[in-house]
Amino acid sequence: MRAAVWLPLFDELADPLVVARLAASAEEAGWDGLFVWDQLWWREPIQAVADPWITLAAVACATERLRIGPMVTPVARRRPVKLVKETATLDVLSGGRLTLGVGLGSDRFAGEYSRTGETVDDRIRAEQLDESLEILRAGWSGEPVVHHGKHYRVDDVRLLPRPAQGQVPIWVAGFPGNRKPILRAAQYDGFFPVNLSSADELAVATDRLRQTFGTEALPEGFDVVVALEPGMDPKAFEAAGATWGLTDLDPATMRLADVQALVAAGPQW
Repeated sequence: MRAAVWLPLFDELADPLVVARLAASAEEAGWDGLFVWDQLWWREPIQAVADPWITLAAVACATERLRIGPMVTPVARRRPVKLVKETATLDVLSGGRLTLGVGLGSDRFAGEYSRTGETVDDRIRAEQLDESLEILRAGWSGEPVVHHGKHYRVDDVRLLPRPAQGQVPIWVAGFPGNRKPILRAAQYDGFFPVNLSSADELAVATDRLRQTFGTEALPEGFDVVVALEPGMDPKAFEAAGATWGLTDLDPATMRLADVQALVAAGPQW
């Protein structure tokens, strides 16, 4: 199971240069990836929140090997054509190391939808997510994009440059007990079950994935991603199908010195 540092870009970590230095340290210490939260603001006592795309650009320039990406970006609050350009450009900058984590997002943590006049209806955001992913895949192809959907329209536009990878891997986040995120994830490259309570719950989710694929094992290259608190034994999660483990840090108690020590110590699994 590969290991990644997963960082809320809050307060002391709201400086892209600080995160870039952490990324360089993570690469030296043997971590496989570095992913970041995508939030506009957060609850008190958090004050400062950095932009993930600017921060990831700094990380890309400070590293050579790490997988990087937003984990996860709430796609419904982004214009899909703009997201095509951002992801393709970042993938070129990083030499083909971007993984795009996507999800519906939620209003309950910080009111990021209701306080900006966007829909809080999960069904509508799911429709927007699905349309956006279609546009992303089409845009990354380098071919003209024609999309006339319920929420978005693109009229015969080529969106170049293409990503260095050709197509950027997409990991779909969702609650492990919900069937729709699993069905959506099976169309892409990975599943990130959020608010996972146990390895047994993960095993149920991976079994549903196998049923969706109609195979005894998940397809080669399909990732199952879990968030693990520092010090947690990953063996049961790996046995349940996890291929990546992300450091699950509490933003309310996170301190830069502690994150630096965690990163420098290297992967725990």
